[in-house]
Amino acid sequence: MPHDVVIIGGGHNGLTAAAYLARAGKRVLLLERSDHLGGAAVSADAFEGVDARLSRYSYLVSLLPQRIIDDLGLDVRLVRRRFSSYTPDPSDPARGLLVDNEAPSTGSGSTAAAFARVDAEPDAAAWQAFYADTAHVAERLFPTLTEPLPTRDEARDLIGDERLWREFVERPLGEVIDARFASDLVRGVVATDGLIGTFTELDDPALDANRCFLYHVIGGGTGDWDVPVGGMGAVTGELARAAREAGAELVTGAEVVSVDPAGEVRWRQGDESGERMAHADVILANVAPAVLDRLLEAGAQASPASPAATVGVPSVVRERLRHLHAPEGAQVKVNLLLTRLPRLRDTSVAPEAAFAGTFHINELETQLDSAYRTAARGGIPSPLPCEIYCHTLSDPSILSPELAASGAHTLTVFGLHVPHRLLERFGNDELRERLQSAVLASLDSVLAEPIEGVIATDAAGLPCIETKTTLDLEEALAMPGGNIFHGPLSWPWAEPGAALSTPAERWGVATAHPGVLLCGSGAVRGGAVSGIGGHNAAMAVLEASVA
Repeated sequence: MPHDVVIIGGGHNGLTAAAYLARAGKRVLLLERSDHLGGAAVSADAFEGVDARLSRYSYLVSLLPQRIIDDLGLDVRLVRRRFSSYTPDPSDPARGLLVDNEAPSTGSGSTAAAFARVDAEPDAAAWQAFYADTAHVAERLFPTLTEPLPTRDEARDLIGDERLWREFVERPLGEVIDARFASDLVRGVVATDGLIGTFTELDDPALDANRCFLYHVIGGGTGDWDVPVGGMGAVTGELARAAREAGAELVTGAEVVSVDPAGEVRWRQGDESGERMAHADVILANVAPAVLDRLLEAGAQASPASPAATVGVPSVVRERLRHLHAPEGAQVKVNLLLTRLPRLRDTSVAPEAAFAGTFHINELETQLDSAYRTAARGGIPSPLPCEIYCHTLSDPSILSPELAASGAHTLTVFGLHVPHRLLERFGNDELRERLQSAVLASLDSVLAEPIEGVIATDAAGLPCIETKTTLDLEEALAMPGGNIFHGPLSWPWAEPGAALSTPAERWGVATAHPGVLLCGSGAVRGGAVSGIGGHNAAMAVLEASVA
């Protein structure tokens, strides 16, 4: 029996779409190629014989709207972190900037005093003013992410402040940061939100950093990044439950091999040699647009009469275009289990405070610029800019009671400016080893003891450290180039001249084929763990069904 909707990909967006559509009475089939659901938002026993469920890939939540949690009845708990960030001064790691969200306005523990410790006292007021501005933008824009696309002019009117529009939308992020802050260290802390997973210069007029920055500071209408209790798998586990209970059919071990825009999906189950077929009125692609293109091309070859965007284009040209426009990730992810938190060179800050927020290492603005230039030439930055967070300080439930009682903690490290193109010079195994060494060296540069001395060991006596390159992400998650956003981020509005005549176009999920919609991070307003792509695709399907 034909389905109303076939969803390709069982990540959080696909599960969100499945839950909404099944609750609306649609017959939904979701196909996931791996043996588990959740995509990048999963928890895993990463180390043999160690009872610790790490958020293996994605690790914090900011963009998941409360609307989705309420609509689907999700039992999801998010913990707000008291400390925003800690940044040791690379020139003198015995001091650092600790940003406490609960700091008093005056006194030795105030925000001004914290900035003064790194000779940046004049930037304390600028910091407060800057993030008051981002909070204003977040409050105005975030609610629109689960509504039909506003136009660019409507978004501008919603913000209602021409200075803020120019600063965040029209001028390169680096120019704005340099105009508002004097300290190299403070500039770097601000700038990193524009560079996570994005390989670009802060002053690039293409404004890739601006778009990345915007999504990092508008989540929840506040910009806060919260810790999911139970790890990321708890979030997708709830989404899967909601979808199943609503009647969606969720199939794992199902690799889609082709898509016909007329409504046919061919797929293989496990090790079966033959192909199965599913038919639906609508196909939702919770895969990167580049992956969808390949599936559509395969569908066109299987059904020559079907329309496809690449028909008539010589294969050599298609391959060249695909290479030129291939998404590129630019990060390395390292998971660690420690026997205890390491001691800092800065003895005035407790490790429990430093690691409770985002721990920035070697992320001066000048260091970020230098790292970009090194990587653009094909080298690995030294020192490597890194960001770290400790899940277990906010939520120890991912550890067994015995492990938590022992003082063990997890660390998640995200290294910046290591683009996928480095694989042209290094093999993946060599690159993984080099990047892991670079991450540990960056950590050691600000610690009072080598990090390797506090890394736990697994059942085989091996260090509990796991490193994921962009190629590892591509192979495990089908993210082309290891790009965590599935491709370039778009502004969260419709640009002038954009077609808005169909529900799919109005919700930002349209493709060249009316019966095929994006429902993942590649949709307009996609990216990060949000469920927004899935929600908006489901809304487009439901709107079209009653038109």
